[in-house]
Order: sequence, then C-alpha cells, then structure tokens
Amino acid sequence: MAEQTSSLSAGRLRGRTIVVTGAASGIGRATASLFVQEGARVAVMDINLAAAEAAAEAIGGYPVQIDVTDEASVKRAIAAAAAEFGGIDGLVNSAGIVALNTIAETTLETWKRVIDVNLTGAFLVCRETSQWLRQAEGSTIVNISSAQALQPVATAGAYAASKGGVLSFSKALAVDLAPDVRVNTICPGLVDTPMNEGLKKSADDGPPVPLDKYLLRRWAGPDEIAAAILFLTSHESSYVTGTTLAVDGGRTFH
Repeated sequence: MAEQTSSLSAGRLRGRTIVVTGAASGIGRATASLFVQEGARVAVMDINLAAAEAAAEAIGGYPVQIDVTDEASVKRAIAAAAAEFGGIDGLVNSAGIVALNTIAETTLETWKRVIDVNLTGAFLVCRETSQWLRQAEGSTIVNISSAQALQPVATAGAYAASKGGVLSFSKALAVDLAPDVRVNTICPGLVDTPMNEGLKKSADDGPPVPLDKYLLRRWAGPDEIAAAILFLTSHESSYVTGTTLAVDGGRTFH
C-alpha cells in the first residue's frame, strides 16, 4: 500500500516552473528538493551563490543568486529564472532572518534589516514574479510568515512585525492577483533549521525553548513545512486562496 501511495503522489508538480527563495538551506531547501521530486523545474535562489549552486547540484535545480532586499538583484534573478524556464508559474518566498530582542535592545539598524529582508524582500520578489505568474494557468504564490505573526512572544517585536506584515500583504496580494494567481501563507512554529540553531541550547548553555505550548511537544522538521507548501502549490488546493495555514504543532490555536 505504501508503494501505491507513493506512486500516486509522484509528479504533483509535473510541468511547473517554480522559484524558491532562501533555497540553499532550511525550509527553502526542503521545499525546493520536494518540488523537484514532484516534477517541477525549480530556481534555487539564495543570497549565497556558492550555497545555491551546491543545493541545486544536490537536488537537480537551477541556481540563481538573489539579494531580496535589493531591487536590481531581484529583477536580475527573476529575469534569469524566467529566461531559463521560458516563464514562471509558481513562487515560494522562504528567504528570511530572525532577531529576538526586547524593545529596549532592538536597534533601529536591526529593525530595518529584519523588515527589509522578511517583508520588503517578499514584496519585491512577488512584484517581479507577478508579471510571469499572470501569464500562466494555475499559478501560485506561497509566502512564509511565522507563528510569531499569530501569537508573538515578548522578544520578537521586529520579527513578529515583519511576519505579520507578510501575512497581511499576502491577503492583499490574493485580492490583487485574483483570479489569475492563488496566494496563500504558511505560519510555521519551531522548525529545526540552521536559522534557529541559536534557540536549540543545551543544558550547559541555558534552558531550551519550552515546548509546553506545542501540543505535539516537539520541533518540526523542514520537510513537514515543505509538505504543507506543496499542498498550497499543487492543484489539490485549487480552490484555496488568501488563506493562512498554521503549521505549528498546535501552538497558536489555543
């Protein structure tokens, strides 16, 4: 039965051409890898070109360097992907950074940097990609927000603000691009990625992040978030747009 299920699910993105930002590691890489397995041609975009090239070689994608905070870089990267694929019909905005500081500790530089990468970056990539998405049938955008946008903690001011902005921007974009492009948002909880290594402290370094608010009592793997992104990118979610899906082990619903 397991083999039959696997064969039935294979190729859910066959023929699709999809851009994934922040694709050299973490959720972005897991998503790019899964999408290639499901038959898509994937532009593996990251600010670190060497890392993008290594990831693309490992999973079978097309590497592109991108700085999501730089308008010219975004224009070049999206144009390169569109030229390579002959168009684009899917986007996953996974590039992001995290900063956890109290309001007193948050410098203006930190605030601006987090907003630039997480929110302005998503805007620039969506804007440049939209011209291609509008030309394709069944095109999709999935933006990665955070459970912090739904239920912030005290030290997540800049991060929560940026991810809350992504959530609201995505809903506005779903209206703007309808009915041509479906736009949805994923809100992950704690995910075992390089970006979150600082949160996984050992007993010697300090207490670990408490999991008492997580009903499943564990961190997510990047592949579990990628599976949710696959659903919102595939035809299986063809009547879903403007929605926010919390993939957070039950943290934010209670």
